[in-house]
Amino acid sequence: MNQPTPAIVAQSAVRRLPRWALLLLCLAYVVPGFVMRGPWRSNDMEAFGYMRELALGNTSWLTPLLSGLSPSMDGLLPYWLGALSLQTLGGLLGPEMATRIPFAALLVLTLAATWWGAYYLARTPGAQPVAFAFGGEAQLVDYSRAMADAALLALVACLGLAQLSHETTSYVTQLGCTALLFFAASAMAYHPYKAAAAMVFGMLGMGLSGAPTMAVLFGLGASIITFTQRSWGDNPGRVHQQARLWAAAWLAATLIGAALTTGLQQWSWHLVDSTRDAGELLQLLLWFCWPAWPLALWTLWVWRRQIAEPSHYPHLSIALLFALLPVIACLSSTPADRALLLGLPAIATLAAFALPTFRRSISALIDWFTLLFFTAGALAIWVVWLAFQTGYPPKIAANIARLAPQFEASISWPTVIVALIATAGWFVLVVWRTSRNRAAIWKSLVLPASGATLGWVLLSTLWMAPLDHARSYEFQMQQLASSMQQNQAQSCVLTYGLGRSQIAAVRYYTHVDTALLRRSTPDVCDWALVDADRWAGDHNRQLRQGWEEVSRINRLAGKKEVLILLRRSDMAKKP
Repeated sequence: MNQPTPAIVAQSAVRRLPRWALLLLCLAYVVPGFVMRGPWRSNDMEAFGYMRELALGNTSWLTPLLSGLSPSMDGLLPYWLGALSLQTLGGLLGPEMATRIPFAALLVLTLAATWWGAYYLARTPGAQPVAFAFGGEAQLVDYSRAMADAALLALVACLGLAQLSHETTSYVTQLGCTALLFFAASAMAYHPYKAAAAMVFGMLGMGLSGAPTMAVLFGLGASIITFTQRSWGDNPGRVHQQARLWAAAWLAATLIGAALTTGLQQWSWHLVDSTRDAGELLQLLLWFCWPAWPLALWTLWVWRRQIAEPSHYPHLSIALLFALLPVIACLSSTPADRALLLGLPAIATLAAFALPTFRRSISALIDWFTLLFFTAGALAIWVVWLAFQTGYPPKIAANIARLAPQFEASISWPTVIVALIATAGWFVLVVWRTSRNRAAIWKSLVLPASGATLGWVLLSTLWMAPLDHARSYEFQMQQLASSMQQNQAQSCVLTYGLGRSQIAAVRYYTHVDTALLRRSTPDVCDWALVDADRWAGDHNRQLRQGWEEVSRINRLAGKKEVLILLRRSDMAKKP
């Protein structure tokens, strides 16, 4: 039995969000973070190093290696995409920017797939608002478009999306492929060929990006939901033949993806034990999906009667499938934030379905909280920027000097102008939102999405120089290159105790070949670069014999990361 829908929406509430404003918001969100910086330490630098090795032909495309080490992140597709882009666009854009182009495209794909997925879910009969006795309720297409706008705004507003979606890692490809599967499950009753293509590419992409288990679970869940549906497309009655055909298609795509994963030996599991800190997980869940998760929970509450009948309400069952599986993966696997990232498109869609049930007081509360939070955040970013430019306030300037030592502040007027325009746009938007009573259903998410974008733009303009100085390896590698040049080091260096990202940085910035230093290493290199802490261990006494220290290089943001350049003590005796 169909339950009455809790959504009450008038036609006046589904006014169109201007396309130019939505596209400008997405552009302002996507571009900053991909430009004006070098590869940052850890995952970003490591992935860039493997992409560069593939592009140079130094390693196999099926088993990429860096100094004999396989990647710490699973998957092959992200390295392939970055390497192909580097080979194609490296001469035009430079190696760093060239490798980021596919990942910027994947972020755009995620935003677009989320919009269209939410649009088609909102078109289903079970998602429609209550029909008024004398007419005036929201029309089908207008309502679906307004809900899609709200879902996209909720996704952009999620705090956890900003940094991870702007990295060149397998997690971005997993996010894009998950969004494709979400779109396929949402649109299969309306555009079967487009949905089928999205399903196949999404399944294969997930398997090649290090998330084959999630792909299988998504495929099995979607096949069950499809087979049990009694609402297909805009038709309230079940169409048996189409439902069974699509259930079989999901199973077939799942099997194809699993077969490819098996053939390329890409299966991986990252389960954690029961000793995981529950407090850290709770904090992650609270801030990572903010502000979408409170709205998503409200959706589950007000639509609870409809959730009990999943065969009649695919807009809830499909969104729940793609939201709950990443949340479960976050609780049971590592890294938790990367697993939770995959659920953001569906969580944002669930958040959108809360808006038709809101009272005006709740909407006003969201607006005022968002206004205060992001205005204070923007003000703090500007104050800190003034501190490292002028030295005042002195306490803030001292903290910056400690976090980014030897950073020389300078004003880049193009970035300052961009930051000023973004800040002015925020205050214009605040005036627009608070001065008039806007009836549009998406109005409660305009300020959160715009505020998150403002913060990201300000960080990527005003703070990018000191952040890049502190988080990249460039300054440390420049010191290393200078020391090697002064001591006439050859183009071969052994490494010990360095992580993959550090090795990638050494190879990229100093243009030397590297190999791992072991007791069995052939006597082919007279120079070595070692981690100070690892090198000082008692178990390395024999390994340290025959080497003498040349110089020490500190990484700016942490004095604990000290590298020691060594040379063989008998070099002078060699003819």
